[in-house]
Amino acid sequence: MVRNDDLSEQWDEAAEPWTDFVRKGKDFYREEMNGPAFFRLVGNVKGKKVLDLACGEGSSTRILARKGARVVGVDFSERLIEFARQLEKKERLGIEYFVYDAANLKMFPSRHFDVVTCIMALMDIENYQNAMHEAARVLKRNGLFVFSIVHPCFEWGTVTASGQPIGEWKYEEGTQDSSRVALHYERTKYFGRAKLKNSWDMKRLSRPFTTTSFHRTLTDYFRALYNSGLLVRRLVEPKPTAKGVSKYPTLRKHKKIPQSIIIEAVKK
Repeated sequence: MVRNDDLSEQWDEAAEPWTDFVRKGKDFYREEMNGPAFFRLVGNVKGKKVLDLACGEGSSTRILARKGARVVGVDFSERLIEFARQLEKKERLGIEYFVYDAANLKMFPSRHFDVVTCIMALMDIENYQNAMHEAARVLKRNGLFVFSIVHPCFEWGTVTASGQPIGEWKYEEGTQDSSRVALHYERTKYFGRAKLKNSWDMKRLSRPFTTTSFHRTLTDYFRALYNSGLLVRRLVEPKPTAKGVSKYPTLRKHKKIPQSIIIEAVKK
């Protein structure tokens, strides 16, 4: 089993290219699909206390703060939090950042936050059940837990035990990388859990890196929500924006098949 310190070391190593990737607008999946849909679902956060789990270099915390929220961000990567704090010193949005594991938030009192967010990261958290339980614990009654993940039905990555891809897009023959026509997505197995190796090697990265994620079924996630006292209220499978599809042809395939899923749950 991969330990949390191993996972955090992976993200420490990836921190510099990841921060460049996000801050220079190279992550067009974030900019033109997942981000807009996520913040529409979160809605008005003005004056609310918001905890952002696995906040990374702080991109989402800054968006929430500019919307008027009082934001705390946590991540288990010291390097990513270092980058987040450096920018906070310049922008002074009032965000607090801590190096904490999302599965252990004992430093925060119960019933403290109005909203907890976790944006495209829960699939990277090994102990996701504890992370959900902790999110529920620190939420006030009727507080919201809003998270997005890579859609469990349509993931990418290599199963570490077998060395086989968990799923693959099939493309029209003869097309170039920048304009490949995606025909369909193939998945050989969905049920069960798996540890995945994700190789980030796109040309728009300043340098490649590798991270680990975990395949679980939708049943796994929904059971963990239920066991934590969180009731699902809304679910969204984002589609790319028209601008994104026009500018970045690779997003076209996600007008047919979703890349991610966003879930809003309420604490009862």
